This record gives sequence, C-alpha cells and structure tokens, in this order.
Amino acid sequence: MKNIVLFIIVCTWVATSFAQKQTYEFTSFTPPKAWKKEVKANTYTSYSIINNQKKIYCQLFIMLSTASKGGIQEDFKSEWETLIAKQYGITDTAQLTAPATQNGWQVLGGVGFFKSNGTSTAMLTTMSGYNKAVSIVALTNSEDYIPAIQQFLTSVEMKKPSTDVAETKPTITPAGNNKFAFTSTNYDDGWVATAQEDWVQVSKGKNKVLIHYPNKKADAHNFVLLDGLKNAWDVLVAPRYRGASNMDFRASGGWEAIEFAEADITENATGKTVHVVLFKKNYNNGTGKYVEFVTPDKQSFEKEFGAYQQNMSGAGFQKMENMAFLNKFAVAASDLSGKWTSDFSGAIQYVNAYTGFDAGMDTHASAENYQFTSGNSYKWDLAVASGPVGNIKFQSVKSTGKFTMDGNWKVNLSDIEGKPRSYDVYFSCIKGLRILWINNKPFAKVD
Repeated sequence: MKNIVLFIIVCTWVATSFAQKQTYEFTSFTPPKAWKKEVKANTYTSYSIINNQKKIYCQLFIMLSTASKGGIQEDFKSEWETLIAKQYGITDTAQLTAPATQNGWQVLGGVGFFKSNGTSTAMLTTMSGYNKAVSIVALTNSEDYIPAIQQFLTSVEMKKPSTDVAETKPTITPAGNNKFAFTSTNYDDGWVATAQEDWVQVSKGKNKVLIHYPNKKADAHNFVLLDGLKNAWDVLVAPRYRGASNMDFRASGGWEAIEFAEADITENATGKTVHVVLFKKNYNNGTGKYVEFVTPDKQSFEKEFGAYQQNMSGAGFQKMENMAFLNKFAVAASDLSGKWTSDFSGAIQYVNAYTGFDAGMDTHASAENYQFTSGNSYKWDLAVASGPVGNIKFQSVKSTGKFTMDGNWKVNLSDIEGKPRSYDVYFSCIKGLRILWINNKPFAKVD
C-alpha cells in the first residue's frame, strides 16, 4: 500500500478537471463519474463504487464541517478518533504528512489499515482554517481506486467559509448620521463586532479585540521585524495607555511572519490595568492587519486565545489570526445605491534564460463596475486589457437587470453575461468608508 501513503503526501488543492463541480458548504469538488451519490443530512455527502466481479470497492465521504479545535494537529487528531479509529478499530495511522498550507487552510492527511472483506484502507485528509475543520474520508480494499481518489482530491478547492457570513445574526443598531443600515454584527460564538472610527471592536464578556484599520505610519515597512512591531505599538497602542510593565516584543520569521507584543498596562480612559497584546500575521500578499487584544489579565488572554510559545507554528496562532476576519457587516438594499468599482493591473517581465536579455512583458488590467439605481435596477460592466506589450488586446462585456437581496448577505442579479447570478455580499470597514465585497472581490464607492 505504499502508493497510497505517497499519494497522500503529494496531493495538492488545485483543480485539474473541467467536469461539472459541486459545492458542499465552502468546499467545491468534481465527483467521480458514475459513482453512486448519497447525502446524509447534517453528516456527509458520499460517492461509492463496487466491482462485484473483483470484489473490490471504494467510498469517498465529504464530511460536514466541525468547529476547529485550535489548529490542524488538534483537528486531525479529533477527526481521526471520531471518523476512523472508533469506526474501524484502527489504533495508529500508518503515516502522517507534514502540514501544508493553501489559501488560508492547513492540510494534513493519514492512512490506516483494517480488515473488511480482506485488507482495507482508511484514508483521512483534514483541512483546517477560519475556525472550521473539513475532512474527507476514503475507504477502499484495492489499489485500483487510488487514481480515482487522487483525481477527486486534486479537484477539491477550499474556499473562505461562506458560513463565516451566513451564520452571523446581524442586528440593526441606531447609527445617528451613519448612512449604513448595519453597524454591528452578532456572531454565533458570542462575539459582537461594532464599527468604530479607527477600528472594528469585537467584544465578548470582559474581553475585547480591536481590528485596526490600515495606518500608514503603523504599517510602514521595516526590514527589521521587531523594529516595525515596536513602531506599530507606539502608533496604535501607546497613546491610549500608561505605566506599562512586563512588556515583551517577539517575532517569528518565515514565509508569513508573526508579530506579537504584550504588556500589563493601564488604560487612560478607565484607569484600569489590563493585559494588551498586539498581533499581526504578515501574509505573503501583504494583507495582514494589526489586531489588539485587551483582556483583564494575561491568564484571561491565554484562556481565550492560547499561550505564546517560541516555536509555535502558524496554526498555533490561528485563534488570534481569525479575529481579523470579523470585520464584516450585513448589507441592506438601500446601502447598494450608487456606483461601485474594482480594478486590477499587473505585469510579468520575461528574461531569456540563455542570454539574460529582455524577452518582453505581458500586462493585464481590468476594471469592473456595478451601478445600483432606483427600482432595484443595476448596470454592470467589465473591461479587460491583456497581452504582450505592443499587442495588447481589449475586451469588454456589460449587462443590465434587476437585483434582489436574499437576506442581508446575498444579492441576486438577473443577468450577468446572459445568466442570473447570486453572489455573497458584505461590508468591511476602513477609516472613513466601507468596502463592498461581492463574491469575495472588493469594490469601493466612487460617487
């Protein structure tokens, strides 16, 4: 069964098939052709095949998501015990992969063997991220199905959970002169997010978290990570406190470096001594945010978010990291009025591998606009310019139609390129304005 173990190690999450995909929660995948499908409500979706002549079989289970236990190691262990060990009496995994990270998810897989109509194999791959864990179980008694399992797993695409939005319970808060209908969001786990002038405040009990808006002085690049963190503390934290003690600044380098500062400190506004942590995960695309945690004491912080450990992996900071994603607010139909735009541009410079001389440049630029008007009408257009410099090609499409809101987190558009579309929508806040997210793409208002 060595091929199975090798496969689990090398599987990635890039779709390779053009067959019709299906969506299960925030997982999309291409199911095996002609396999029998079964859906068990609130548990799993499965695909199975049996070859009676050869007496071989294979089953694939896409499990309903569960709440994360804190990281990929904890999630995999929990899922293995529940889905594999208890079901089939497997006490050990044959081999575990090293955790891999893809699009905000961590991936870990393992293999175990049991007896059922001959020697059989149970394989588990768990994806952990955004406070969720998703597992896929493969059961087979033949290596004949390894290519099918591999093709299935390589078709899986993990997305940012729509449930982070769908499971919220927004409430309308009187906002004075605020022109948006929703200024707070109540999350199912008890946290309440409120939009404020310089940050989004997320509170639960005596703990609060400030998701700081982008700040040029605090976010200024510094080649020395600790120096950048100290500067951010001076800009974002220090002006609101006094009398710091037990102060500590730490940084964990790597592809996506972690910044962590903490102190026992007195609030200027209340005179209370609190424990403050300033945290940032530096994503490779530059989208990291400074998040400030304010708790009554260090013990309260560690009980809620975990203790800092010097050699802790990125997954160990996941609870802190996930708080930055709570900058989300519902959308009312009246909030959409006006024109919203999103643009992108980029270029790739080619160099001849043999001569080192310039081999040309490819460019890409696009602009997409939505204009929502009275009577629930809208106009949409997309313009794209791409290709090598000197031979750039231009394309454009546009549509008009009617829109409706499905609750406050989804918009239905009657016509986008000839088809009706439904997109997830929400607002995030930055200082002075809101960004409208349509199908996970940011749009800024231009009028």
